[in-house]
Amino acid sequence: MRIIFLGAPGTGKGTQALYFSKLYAIPQISTGEILRDAVKKGTELGKKAKSIMEAGDLVPDDIILQLIRDRLSEQDCRNGYILDGFPRTIAQAEGLDRILKDNAIQAVIYFDIDKNLVISRLTSRRVCSKCGYNYNLITDPPETDAICRRCGGKVIQRDDDKEETVRNRLQVYEENTAPLVDYYEKKGNLYKIDANGVIDDVRAEIQNVLKNIRD
Repeated sequence: MRIIFLGAPGTGKGTQALYFSKLYAIPQISTGEILRDAVKKGTELGKKAKSIMEAGDLVPDDIILQLIRDRLSEQDCRNGYILDGFPRTIAQAEGLDRILKDNAIQAVIYFDIDKNLVISRLTSRRVCSKCGYNYNLITDPPETDAICRRCGGKVIQRDDDKEETVRNRLQVYEENTAPLVDYYEKKGNLYKIDANGVIDDVRAEIQNVLKNIRD
């Protein structure tokens, strides 16, 4: 299966991608993971990307697409993959189409969700500064003294989870990534799921879509 999980930050894409990656034994692929791996390995593309990121600039589409092409050619992608949060723009989607040619994406799972719920989810997130464990003030709060129950580290709110930053991230998403909904809808491979519900309900919706694709 060749799948894209599409949606705003905080919609639960990563959590669901991890589950279905394990269920179907196919890799969960994100541009962040690819960039980190390329930088770590010291590849030519990794070196280029590192210098760009260190300068505080966005890695251009041509480098991202080359990294995607290389990653999708690896052995573990032979039976499929889940692209988590990629593509982010129409230009990237068109580049991906050129890479895949006849092996087109079979399903784009669009996580449709209320904007206010996303803001609530992300601003409620807390993380242990020591072990990195994620808490949520609503569903899984830390101890009252903000100490991690796993390692004893201090539990903090990351800057990118503060409300102003979250709203800015959503604005960027609306401007750059939301047009992909129309792009894939016109291709006929977009499946909207209600991401407002609990994890198990969202998972069941995705499962129904993927079952039909496999059948």
